[in-house]
Amino acid sequence: MERPRRIRIGIDTGGTFTDVVALDEDSGQVVTTKTPSTPANPADGFLAGIEKVLGLLEGASGEDVSAVSHGTTVATNQLLEGKVDRLGFVTTEGYDAMLEIARQSVPDGYGNSYFWVKPPRIVPRDLVRSVGGRLDVTGAEVRPFDEDGARAVARWFRDRGVDTLGVCFLHAYADPAHEERMREILAEEHPQAVVSISSEVLREYREYERAMTTLVDAAVKPRLSAYVRNISARLAGYVSGDAGERRVPFYVMKSNGGVLSADEVVHQPITTVLSGPAAGALGAALIGRVAGFDRVLTCDGGGTSTDVSVVVDGVPTLTTEGSVGAFPSKIPMIDVVTVGAGGGSIAWLSPEGALRVGPHSAGADPGPLCYAKGGAEVTITDAHVVLGRIPPHLLGGEIPLDVDAARRGVEGLAGKLGLSPEAAAVGVLEISAWNQANALRQVTVKRGLDVRDFTLTTFGGSGSLLLCRLMDVLGIPTELQPPDPGNVSAFGLLTVDVKNDYVQTQVSLDTALDVDALRTAYDALTTRARDALLREGFAEEDHVFRRTADLRYFGQAFEVRVPVPDGDLDRRALDGVVAAFHAEHRGLYGYDFAGDPGQQVEWVNLRVSGIGPITRPGIRRLTGSAAPGSRTAAPQADGPMSRAVCFDADQGYVDTPVRRRADLVPGTNLTGPVIIEEYGSTVPVHPGFDATVDDFGNLLVRRTGRHEGARA
Repeated sequence: MERPRRIRIGIDTGGTFTDVVALDEDSGQVVTTKTPSTPANPADGFLAGIEKVLGLLEGASGEDVSAVSHGTTVATNQLLEGKVDRLGFVTTEGYDAMLEIARQSVPDGYGNSYFWVKPPRIVPRDLVRSVGGRLDVTGAEVRPFDEDGARAVARWFRDRGVDTLGVCFLHAYADPAHEERMREILAEEHPQAVVSISSEVLREYREYERAMTTLVDAAVKPRLSAYVRNISARLAGYVSGDAGERRVPFYVMKSNGGVLSADEVVHQPITTVLSGPAAGALGAALIGRVAGFDRVLTCDGGGTSTDVSVVVDGVPTLTTEGSVGAFPSKIPMIDVVTVGAGGGSIAWLSPEGALRVGPHSAGADPGPLCYAKGGAEVTITDAHVVLGRIPPHLLGGEIPLDVDAARRGVEGLAGKLGLSPEAAAVGVLEISAWNQANALRQVTVKRGLDVRDFTLTTFGGSGSLLLCRLMDVLGIPTELQPPDPGNVSAFGLLTVDVKNDYVQTQVSLDTALDVDALRTAYDALTTRARDALLREGFAEEDHVFRRTADLRYFGQAFEVRVPVPDGDLDRRALDGVVAAFHAEHRGLYGYDFAGDPGQQVEWVNLRVSGIGPITRPGIRRLTGSAAPGSRTAAPQADGPMSRAVCFDADQGYVDTPVRRRADLVPGTNLTGPVIIEEYGSTVPVHPGFDATVDDFGNLLVRRTGRHEGARA
C-alpha cells in the first residue's frame, strides 16, 4: 500500500480572516490561502481553511494531513474584552485581601489627578475564601492544613454555583502539598468545578503575581477547553476519511514561542494568551534572519488589532512581566504589544468632537462598510478603499468590496468634521499610523533600544498598508515585506518547536549558594520537562533542554535572566553565570557592580525549557537572471494597469501604476508611487520611496528622499 503524503498545516484564526499555510514535507512545496473567520463557530472557518488549502495541492485530501498547528485568540480576546465569568479565589487564612493590596503603579505620570493606581480585581471580594494552614518560605509546615475548613469552603462555592476556582496558598511554590490536597477536596465536594492551582501554573514567588496568573488561567480554562475540544473532534472526523478513526497531532501555539498538544494545552490554558501574535513574531524573525536582518521590528496588522514585537540577534525577545488587557500574567511570553489598529478598527468622534480610531472593531461580522454585511461605521479598511490604496476586492477577487458604501460613510464622517472626504480618510489613516508607531516605540525606546537600528517587517492582511508612513514617523531606514504577508503568522506555526517552561524559586546569595541543592533543583525541573516531551511523543535522544536563571543584586526588586550552561554545575560554571549577569545588567541599565565586592549577587529563580524539535520549512532563493534595478515589473495581468490613488489630501488623486507581486522577480526595482498587489495583501509605495525585490522574494522598501507628500 502506498504511503500517504505528509502534509503539515499551520492555521491562524484572526478576528476577520483565518490564514492557512500547508507544507508538503515530501516535496517541500508550500502553499497559502485565506478564508473568512466564522466568529459564531470558529471550527467552521478552521475546517474550511484546511479544505481550501488542500485543494491547492494536487491530489491531496484530509487523509494526507500529518499534523496541524494552530494559533488562536480565544484566550486573548476573552481577557481583552474583560469577559470573565464568575470566578472564585481560595487562599491562605489571613491573606484574603491579597488582590486588594496588589501592586501600585503610576502608569501616566504625576500630572494626573491621581498618583497611585491598582489593576482591577479579577475576583469580587465576596467570592474570596481562605483556608487555615501555613508554610514558611522554605516549604516547612508552620500550621497544618485545615481539612475541615477546606471542605466547608468547597461546599460554599458549590452551593453558590461558582464552578471556576483559582487556588493560591502562601509559599506553595516551595511545597505544593497543601494546594494539591485542596484540589483533591474540591474534586470530592464540588466535582463540577474547574480548578487551577498556583504550584502548577507558576511555581514562583511573589504572591500577588502568582495569584493573578493562576486566576487568569482558571478564567480562560472553560472557554479555551471547550474551543480546543470542539476543534479536535471536528479535525479528527475530517482527516479520518474512509481510513477509519485516526488521530493527527494537533498543536496549539503558546505565548513562549513553542507549541503544545491540544490534549495538554487544556490543562495550561494561560500559556496561549498571546498565541497568534507569538507565531507571527517567530515567522517574521525567521524570514528576516534568512534575508540577512537580525534586528527586526515586527508589525502584524490584522482585522481587529496590530501586534508589534522586537527581534534581537534573530530571536524575538521574551518577558515574564507581561499582561493581557488589565490582568498581569507572569508567564514566559514573547514581548508583544497589541494596539487596536486593525483593518476593521472603527473611526469615531469623541464627545469633544475629535476624531478617534479604535480600539473597537467591526471584525468579520458585520465588518467594514465596504463588506456590505450590515456594518454601519467607517473603518480603516473603508478609508483605504476610498483613497484607492487597496483594490475594490479582497483575496484576488473572491470578496468584492462596495466602494460606494465606504465613500458614503466617509463623506458622512467628513461632514461632521468639516473636512473633505479625502482629508477625513487620510486623517483616519494618520491616527492609525501613529497608534502603531507608538506601539513600536513601547517595544524599543521604552526598553532602551533605538528604533532606527532596526529593520521594520510588516505583515498580516493590513500590516503593510501604512509601512511608508511608519518609516517616516519612526525614521526607520529599511522595511522588509515578505511574500504572502497575510500568512506569516500561519507560516510561523510551521517553524515552531514543542516547548514547555518550568520554574522553581530558590533564593540564595551567590556567596552562600549550595551547589548540590542547585544541581538537585535543576535535575528536578529537567525531569519534569523530559516527562512532558515523552508524553508529546518525542524520543529521548531528540530532547533539548535549556537552563536559565534569574539573578539580581541584593536589594533589587526585579531580576535579570541569563543562560546557565549545560553539563555539570561546578563553582567555575556558576561564576560564569554571575559574570554573564554583570554583563547583561550593564547592557540593560548602563552600569554593573562586577568590581564591587560589597555588592552581592542573589540567585532567585531557576528555569528549564524542554524543547522537542520539528522540521522547519525552508525559505528558498528564487531563480531569476535579473540584476538589481535592471528590470521593470510587468503590469498586473488580470486587473487595471493603473488607478487613481490619493496619497495626500491636498494633492488629490494621482494616476498610479498597479503591479502584481507574482511578476516581480529578484532584482526588480520600483519607484513610488506604485501599488503592489497580491492575493492576501496590498503594498502602497508612496512618492519618495522605492521597493526592490531580493533573492528570496521579499520587498525591501527604502526612502529615496524626504517627500512632504508621503503622509498617511
